[in-house]
Amino acid sequence: MQYSAEIQSMCAVARGPQHQSAPIPVEGRWVSPKEVIAISGLSHGVGTCAPQQGAAKLTLNVKNGIIEEALIETIGCSGMTHSAAMAAEIITGKTILEALNTDLVCDAINVAMREIFLQFVYGRTQTAFSLDGLPIGAGLEDLGKGLRSQVGTHYGTLAKGARYMEMAEGYITKMALDENNEIIGYRFVNVGKMMAAISKGVAAQTAMEQATGEYGRFDEAVRLIDPRQE
Repeated sequence: MQYSAEIQSMCAVARGPQHQSAPIPVEGRWVSPKEVIAISGLSHGVGTCAPQQGAAKLTLNVKNGIIEEALIETIGCSGMTHSAAMAAEIITGKTILEALNTDLVCDAINVAMREIFLQFVYGRTQTAFSLDGLPIGAGLEDLGKGLRSQVGTHYGTLAKGARYMEMAEGYITKMALDENNEIIGYRFVNVGKMMAAISKGVAAQTAMEQATGEYGRFDEAVRLIDPRQE
């Protein structure tokens, strides 16, 4: 340890009582972490790049400081999908401190890692008060049946109004309009469910029909339109 001449010339002043850092909740226990291995939990972080043309959502399941499970979801940038593929391979097995200082290629994913790191070290994880947290695989369950991200895609213009293209239920094939041309419902295809059926040998047309559903007052529609063409 090196001290400047100014510090060396000073006399020592005794310090008062030493208080440890405030404890944080870690999977149902109160912990005063001094090392990264004291951190466990499951949480989420969202980040964007400097031009904000895309965003990334990162879900990590950390046990004893080690990232055991990672879910990376991206939107709005084609290159980010490839970065996410690399990140899924790179960050598991690392401590959250190592991952924070790992180049995850995409700036949006790097920012998401920074945001989720703060949640972990401040005791703000989803499992902060859940004894022993969640098992490995809980992150995957966030995707629901069909294992697809919850994606919404909507578009609108002043001249032509709104278009629903994708909702949580699935890919929108038809929008239902009433006599005033106002939206009253939609028909969708659950792509995850459809692809699962096709992989089991169901004919594509049949699988699509089985995965098709309707929302709202679809049956009362005066007019049905294709949101991508009409």
